[in-house]
Amino acid sequence: MTYTVNCSILLTELPLRERPAAAKAAGFDAVEFWWPFESSVPTDAQVADFESAINEAGVQLTGLNFNAGNMPGGDRGLVSWKGRCSEFKDNIDVVVGIGERLGCKAFNALYGNRQDGFSPEEQDELAVKNLAAAAAGVARIGGTVLLEPVSGAARYPLLTAKDALDVIARVRRDAGEENIKLLADFYHLAANGDDVAAVIEAHAKDFGHIQIADNPGRGAPGTGSLPLGEWIARSRELGYDGYIGLEYKEPQESAFSWAIRDRANAS
Repeated sequence: MTYTVNCSILLTELPLRERPAAAKAAGFDAVEFWWPFESSVPTDAQVADFESAINEAGVQLTGLNFNAGNMPGGDRGLVSWKGRCSEFKDNIDVVVGIGERLGCKAFNALYGNRQDGFSPEEQDELAVKNLAAAAAGVARIGGTVLLEPVSGAARYPLLTAKDALDVIARVRRDAGEENIKLLADFYHLAANGDDVAAVIEAHAKDFGHIQIADNPGRGAPGTGSLPLGEWIARSRELGYDGYIGLEYKEPQESAFSWAIRDRANAS
């Protein structure tokens, strides 16, 4: 199984710069990150330090989020955020530069919460424009924009796979950008009550990325009741051949105990 460790939610006991090396030491060759900077346009030195951490660890960066705002404060993306359009577009150039230098091809664009003072239609129109701009930007390096349903955010409008797929279809129809795909986070879909098995049957071959955590609790595989192994295997059978992102909450000392058991059982 080809896993990639999300170092923005795992190994958080360590400074961010040390997490890629810790993932490597745990036996993984790939990592992904949410936006690892406080601003949409970090300094050259900040970007260089992040890239050095990846390169020095000897891991592949497989996924990177566009800036999503203040995530601990409740923000969930700039894509539909009226008033921050120019900031999002500036962020695209930084993301593309990092992706080009590190060979990363998958870029998650969180949609953004509903705002007071603007209609959903106004925000959705902006989102289509921003997603089209992001897709055009990452296309320069052969990249793909990912769109993700999210749970636990009361004002985030994309809850089911259909919600995200409808937006993707609109971007393709209105802007002609084809390099935008669903990020199927099995935890978020299950927590929101989506029929994950049906989503897999209908769309697995077109998934842009899969992420996993167990439910309830968003813990490591095996801590909840989701049939993650079955869902992954079926997605593979139906044509998904990408990484499986490990995006769950678990202390460092036990973060990958389930994976060690899996490897032992497979040997």
